[in-house]
Amino acid sequence: MSHAMRDPTVCVVLHDAAPSTHKACARVLTAVRQVIGEAPVTILAVPRYHGEEPTPEFEAWLGERARRGDELALHGCTHLDEGQPNGAVDAVRRSHYTRGEGEFWSLSRREALAKIDLGIAWFAKNRWPLAGFVAPAWLLGEKARDALLQRPFEYTATLRQLIHLPSQVAVQSQSASWGARCTSADRRRSPSSCARRAAGSRAPSEPIVQSRLKLTAAVMPPISAPTTTSLG
Repeated sequence: MSHAMRDPTVCVVLHDAAPSTHKACARVLTAVRQVIGEAPVTILAVPRYHGEEPTPEFEAWLGERARRGDELALHGCTHLDEGQPNGAVDAVRRSHYTRGEGEFWSLSRREALAKIDLGIAWFAKNRWPLAGFVAPAWLLGEKARDALLQRPFEYTATLRQLIHLPSQVAVQSQSASWGARCTSADRRRSPSSCARRAAGSRAPSEPIVQSRLKLTAAVMPPISAPTTTSLG
C-alpha cells in the first residue's frame, strides 16, 4: 500500500440519488460544500429507484455533477429487496437493518446480471464514466458478487471495506453514517451539522473512512450555520 493510502482519508458518499430524492440530494451537497469546499464526493445513483423512471432533469443534474468533478457510481437498480428471507436472522437483517432495501442480497447470478446491465446501459446512454458499484445497504450476496466480477467495475464497497475489482483486494474502510438510521439526536440535526460531523470523522485504525450521507437529514430545518472543519 502506498504512503498516500496509509494516510487517514475521508470519502464522502451520498446514497440513493434518484428523481424523487433529487432536491434533497442537492441540499445535502450544498451543505457539504459549505463545510469542505469543492472537494469531490461520490454520488450513488439508482436507475429505477423504487420503480421510478429517471427524468431528463435528474440526468442533467447528474451529468453536471460529473463535469464538476464528482464521481457517479451505480447503486443497485430499484433499491428494493423483493426476495423472501431465509430464517429469522435473515428476516431481521433484511426488514429491520435494511428496511427492505437490500436488493442484491439474495439475487441469483442471472438476476443480478440483468439489474447490473440495466445500470451499465443507463450510464452508457448518458456517457457517464462508471468505475464503482455499491449494493443497497452494502448487502452483496455471494451470487451477486460473482455477477459483479463479470463486468468491468474497478471497486465495490461494504460497511467496513473498499474492495478492488476484479482482484477483490480489500482496504479496511469503516463507514460513518448520518441520516435515516442515526440516533434521534442526529436526526434532529441540519444537513450542515451532518456534513460537519462527516468531515470530522476519523477512525484511528482505519486508513479510509466512508462518510455516508443519507437523505432524511435533508428535510430537517437548519439549526446552525456551518463552520469549516479540517480534514487534516
